[in-house]
Amino acid sequence: MKLAAIDIGSNAARLLISEASPNSTGVMDFTKLNLVRVPLRLGFDVFNNQVISDRKATHLIDTIRAYKLLLDVYEVKYLKACATSAMRDASNGTDILREVKAQTGIDIRIITGQEEAAFIYENHVAENMDKTKSYLYIDVGGGSTEITLFSAGKQIFKESFNIGTIRLLQQQVTDAHWQQLKDFLKQQLKGIGAVIAIGSGGNINKIFSLSKRKEGKPLSLDTLKDYYKEFSAFTVEERIHLYNLREDRADVIVPALQIYVNIMRWADTPEIYVPKIGLADGLIHALYEEIAVSS
Repeated sequence: MKLAAIDIGSNAARLLISEASPNSTGVMDFTKLNLVRVPLRLGFDVFNNQVISDRKATHLIDTIRAYKLLLDVYEVKYLKACATSAMRDASNGTDILREVKAQTGIDIRIITGQEEAAFIYENHVAENMDKTKSYLYIDVGGGSTEITLFSAGKQIFKESFNIGTIRLLQQQVTDAHWQQLKDFLKQQLKGIGAVIAIGSGGNINKIFSLSKRKEGKPLSLDTLKDYYKEFSAFTVEERIHLYNLREDRADVIVPALQIYVNIMRWADTPEIYVPKIGLADGLIHALYEEIAVSS
């Protein structure tokens, strides 16, 4: 069964096409057939002006039109499409998505920060969680950061904060925003004990790749601090050439590290695991569950 997910983020739009099939033990495996990422960077419009410009809207429609062609070529029958922080904040977001549907037939739903957190983590947690431990899931995006805590096999909280990489680049994050996040973590983690941090998002995935760590091994907080200092010493142009980064990664990777470092410090967790999960993966899993229930 071929499934697809479209994730319209504040920095990029992604199309993930996967094949769902049971393995020898009957457990469903999801094999990635294609992943396409287009750096639309909607947040640069929205977080300054609260609207998506006509130029960016055209780029979005063209991107979804291209995705539609790929979906047709792969003969995908099932699709789930969502938009996150930039679309949540854009005063014309709903109108643009209405136009997208009119031109492509694809219905994209704007989801809340809490829904975003749920899509990203719930399936991964169900598959991998040790019921005796506590896990703090951290997803850093361009417009928001989603934090979810699971302890003793139960979800304790999931919360979304308007602290993201593009908002930081545009100086839209105040001391009050940071303090709110810090106070929330300190209050919610009181009495929980040690927590294991698990990170998602393109930036932490890139850091993990650069670190040359083996799959399944964590990154230390000190390692993230070192990368933050190292990258901060170079311009965006220098980062592109020194670390072979795309421009739309080279600028946001420093504020992303700042967010991860702060959260890990306030949560008093010395390491973070990077399983390379994201919203698109979560949407695929959720879509499969919906199909399974209805069939």
